[in-house]
Amino acid sequence: MEGNLLSGEASPYLLQHKDNPVHWRPWGPDALAEARNTGKPILLSVGYAACHWCHVMAHESFEDAATAAVMNRLYVNIKVDREERPDVDQIYMAALHAMGEQGGWPLTMFLTPDAEPVWGGTYFPKEARYGRPAFVEVLEWFAATLRSEPERIEASRAALVEHLRAAPELRGGTLTPGVLDEAGALVERLIDPDNGGLRGAPKFPQPTLLEVLARRAARAGTSAPEVTLTLRHLAQGGIYDHIGGGLARYSVDERWLVPHFEKMLYDNALFVERLTQQWTESGEALFRTRIEETVGWLFREMAVEGTFASSLDADTEGEEGATYVWQPDEIVAVLGPDRAQAFSAAYDITGPGNFEGASIPNRLGSIGPRDAAEEAALAEDRARLLAVRARRPQPGRDDKILTDWNGLMIAALARAGVQLGRPEWIDRAIAAYRFITESTRPDGRLVHSRRGGKQLGLAFASDYAGVLKAALALHQATADDGFLADAGRMVAILDRDYWDEAVAAYRLTPSVGADGLVARPLPILDESIPSANAIIAQALVTLASLTGDPAHAARADAILAGHLGSARDVLGRAGLFNALDQRMNVTEVAVIGTAAEGAAELVAAVRRAWRDAFVLLVRPGGVPLPDRHPAHGKTTVDGRAAAYVCRNGACSLPVTRAEELAALLR
Repeated sequence: MEGNLLSGEASPYLLQHKDNPVHWRPWGPDALAEARNTGKPILLSVGYAACHWCHVMAHESFEDAATAAVMNRLYVNIKVDREERPDVDQIYMAALHAMGEQGGWPLTMFLTPDAEPVWGGTYFPKEARYGRPAFVEVLEWFAATLRSEPERIEASRAALVEHLRAAPELRGGTLTPGVLDEAGALVERLIDPDNGGLRGAPKFPQPTLLEVLARRAARAGTSAPEVTLTLRHLAQGGIYDHIGGGLARYSVDERWLVPHFEKMLYDNALFVERLTQQWTESGEALFRTRIEETVGWLFREMAVEGTFASSLDADTEGEEGATYVWQPDEIVAVLGPDRAQAFSAAYDITGPGNFEGASIPNRLGSIGPRDAAEEAALAEDRARLLAVRARRPQPGRDDKILTDWNGLMIAALARAGVQLGRPEWIDRAIAAYRFITESTRPDGRLVHSRRGGKQLGLAFASDYAGVLKAALALHQATADDGFLADAGRMVAILDRDYWDEAVAAYRLTPSVGADGLVARPLPILDESIPSANAIIAQALVTLASLTGDPAHAARADAILAGHLGSARDVLGRAGLFNALDQRMNVTEVAVIGTAAEGAAELVAAVRRAWRDAFVLLVRPGGVPLPDRHPAHGKTTVDGRAAAYVCRNGACSLPVTRAEELAALLR
């Protein structure tokens, strides 16, 4: 079949390419059958809607008729949204890494007609530059090599497929508490002492690594200055949108000044989660303000059908960051000369600019807060500038609803709503959770993505991980055992459809229904978010604490023992180290009694002292705790609610006063 076949797709990224002269096909049985039937190799292009270099390659090559003619003559061309099909992306990105190439998007892979990888790269320019060959030259070279040197193609294909299908070497070691401190010390040595984050550029927020440091400090009963340093710079740098709220994906420099302007739902979920813990510990006003601003951005710009959209583009009308930067005269026009002078001094708005002749608002010149009156005036200035900015052309929004990313944001909202006393955030989190968990397949299983009434595909293990995290966060926020029951159902599906005993982990794709893939990816390594197995392992430990079911802890132990060997694993497996800390250092707090008996005050005391490893279980008097819970059999005391703090299977004496409980939790 001739022509471009993307017009019927739901993905905004695929729809961006529906008018290309390239004969694009979406990934699926029809495209794969076409390759096998014609004998043509596959040109696989993977990207996402907010990706700047994806747009560059599209404008240069995919919109060019001459380039498209070469692609159409030589290849079956398949376009994939990596967010919609993370399984396809992970398989071929792993193949690229096996070739010794650095990954990134767009991902450009050359496959056999059976979809087996042979060779590839990322961005290829239309004309040779940046040390890269011209894209048409690459297209013609690969097709010629396929014909003239089949043995070379076969050797590459066989090696890559063997790599993709190889079972991981299980660690099988004995994990001790010392490995957690060693891992934390390793991360600490890599932190930039001036700007926070990992040393060098580009700089990514890395909240999962920050959690490693925060948990290490909690074990020692100290603070984590590297976490505070990093979060302050994130909160005050240009990577944060000071006018509208929300965090960009990364900074191209080591100071957090110049962002890659795309905003992703998952980054902001993890940002809110980490800021919430840091605010709970320190009470630092900056962190609370950034949480509130980011949630405000979320509700204002990302709301879709009661849930949240995936991302905002880096580009506006083809220009990166155009919506977000300012000139001094624009500030004067909005604020007037007096306030413009004060605002520009605070936010680094200058004539020369700090980004391609314009200025990215930032507070890096003075990280600390100004006095309360000046901060209030600056807040009014930002609101006026936002109203004007809203009239500018806006970046594109990818409004597909991804189950896994929404799960992360629901969990963050629930936690922040509790800690900051914002019950309306919890209500929004519950509404989003209901939409995600009730918009399922006919058999009750989750779907990965939905947009415009279309449900797209079976869910991945990452989707169940996100919903599991959300369910447990909502249970901790509300004490509603319905969320606990949901979590149990999610684990049952994961165990049935995704668990692979041979590799002691959950596969990304289910055992049935993932046809056409050359391998089933194993999500062990963290990417921008913790791996699915890390999120699940931590949830399993929490679920074991809440239910008393040792099977959950045993499954988490299998994952951790199989895939953690030493502290050196921490950079790629920080999420698993955080799950290991949860396993070894969980603090289980049981509050028994009703609100009338003082339970609410005790629960509030727990939440004020909250740490990552805490698990709270609330039960009215007379409703027993689970049989294997360490506080099983404990009761109220003389008609008053009582709290029991349990560590390593041993519980404190009953505590009936909130201040005594707070002291015990410290």
